[in-house]
Amino acid sequence: MPLTDTRIRALKPGERPTKHGDGGGLLLVVNPNGSKLWRMVYRYGGKQKQLSFGAWPDVSLAQARAQRDSARKLLAEDSDPSQKKKLDKIAKAEAATNTFAALAEEFLQKNSREGKSEATLSKKRWLIGLALKDLQTKPIGEINAADILVPLRRVEALGNYETARRLRAVISQVFRYGIATARVSNDPTFGLRGAIIAPKVTHRAALTDWVSFTKLIRSIWTYSGSIETRTAMKLMALLYPRPGELRQAEWTEFDLDKATWTIPEERAKMRRVHRKPLPPMAIAILREQQRHTGNLRLVFPSSTSLERPISENTMNLALRRMGFEKHEATSHGFRATASTLLNESGLWNADAVEAELAHVSGNEVRRAYHRAAYWEERIRMAVWWAERIGEGLGEENS
Repeated sequence: MPLTDTRIRALKPGERPTKHGDGGGLLLVVNPNGSKLWRMVYRYGGKQKQLSFGAWPDVSLAQARAQRDSARKLLAEDSDPSQKKKLDKIAKAEAATNTFAALAEEFLQKNSREGKSEATLSKKRWLIGLALKDLQTKPIGEINAADILVPLRRVEALGNYETARRLRAVISQVFRYGIATARVSNDPTFGLRGAIIAPKVTHRAALTDWVSFTKLIRSIWTYSGSIETRTAMKLMALLYPRPGELRQAEWTEFDLDKATWTIPEERAKMRRVHRKPLPPMAIAILREQQRHTGNLRLVFPSSTSLERPISENTMNLALRRMGFEKHEATSHGFRATASTLLNESGLWNADAVEAELAHVSGNEVRRAYHRAAYWEERIRMAVWWAERIGEGLGEENS
């Protein structure tokens, strides 16, 4: 006799499990603890098999019958319902690990293992977070250009055109990682090039003539701020490193006797060790700084914590206090100043200038050549640059 909802509710547990048939192999098993479980028995390949459909009342009689009918249809097609269920479970598990969020997290972990800086990882994680609201649970293979355009348009609508551009780029990186790991076949962001407003390119402010630069270095050498800020600014002018490389510098990186500063790969932007020659003026400034912080780990500790470096804005704020506006000078602009004036001097090989700036060259062989072949020239160039700065300072007192 087929089951009914009324009959199911009336079934009472006994000392042993009891089975109540509904036809077509569908059973309701009533256990001594009172649970009522749907089962389907069938034969396939000459063997007795069983399927589980869940518990009543979570799975209703109508739902259990629908699952039974689907299983019988598979049997009619000579397919094993149990095997199909296992394959569906595997596919569901794989789909859960192939969502945009899961693949993005895997991509970030790969970046971390590759030694990407924490700052780079944080920026990528933040950008990916802007897309998660729309893409988080979507299987990576089902995401198309229209799906990606939704978070891009949201960011673009706020006027953050550069952020939208970077968001598209990092989403593309996730998809390219998915292609490399055989989780997806194409990168849909390719079709979005030109779809969002292009940001206006703004170059970091820098003084690129000797007259203006001389005015800047005189202001630095007479700056009345803290010793850490004043020293850092002097070294930015003399050595033109990336600001983060200087403000996070540790005393162990400097060999003043050998006149070298070795920036470790974990802090260098290009993720490789970068060695810089120190001219005599820079060594004298560092020896003076040693009197103040030489017993500490950091060369330029923060005023609020000796274990933290001066902040990213410290040097830029100092420039503002010296009277230089944002469009005139920035801490990062020292690199553009040096690049321009060193190249315009005509005294130095352009590749030596690039090597000193730690820019990326075409390939590993070329980078190695830069580091080795131009070291002696870079030493002479560092001395020449410092002497020019010294001349500018001397002119003020002449």
